[in-house]
Amino acid sequence: MPRIFRDNGLSIVLFGLFAVFLLGQTIAGRAVYNQQRSRQGGAPVDYPGYLATGHNIEAIFENWESEFLQMGANVVLAIFLIQKGSAVSKKPHDPGGGPKPDRPPGPNTPWPARRGGWVRTLYANSLPLAFLALFALSFLLHAVGGRLDYNDQMARQGQSPVSLAGFLGTPTFWFQSFQNYQSEFLSLGSMVVLSIFLRQAGSPQSKAVDAPNSQTGH
Repeated sequence: MPRIFRDNGLSIVLFGLFAVFLLGQTIAGRAVYNQQRSRQGGAPVDYPGYLATGHNIEAIFENWESEFLQMGANVVLAIFLIQKGSAVSKKPHDPGGGPKPDRPPGPNTPWPARRGGWVRTLYANSLPLAFLALFALSFLLHAVGGRLDYNDQMARQGQSPVSLAGFLGTPTFWFQSFQNYQSEFLSLGSMVVLSIFLRQAGSPQSKAVDAPNSQTGH
């Protein structure tokens, strides 16, 4: 096995599957979009043209938005909240990360942690901040793409377009968002609870097969 795949196999496979399914979504999305246009007497669009439509942009970022919200919430909530018996929860009174005051950083400590001050503080909270930034960007692009698609439909019905702020005030935008938010937190909560009772040998997301149900964390 090549070393690059041995050391990075999980991320390579996950991003590879992401690319495959994203391609499949855009191909199927174009077919759906052209079916809708055909029923309304419009001409079909080619694949590059479809990629720039609000139908495609909204579909992509509507889902990314909820994913980044879920992951960021998981990181932050797991700091303060405990689920007894869950493999993905900290143990009660689990100490925080980072070196203790009486243990200076070692030579392999990342430079932001060694530097200290606001740089270290920023680095210490960089993971949820990154998810927050990705959520905000996806939220904005969902709104932009959703508005384009919404106005396209309004134009076909002879109605006036809405502004970006106007689209954010429509039930359409929040229906699209909430239907994804609820499913993400359902899946996250299911992982937390099911990992109390169920196991997968060899997975770091699972407790050891012979671990008691009451054991929290790895």
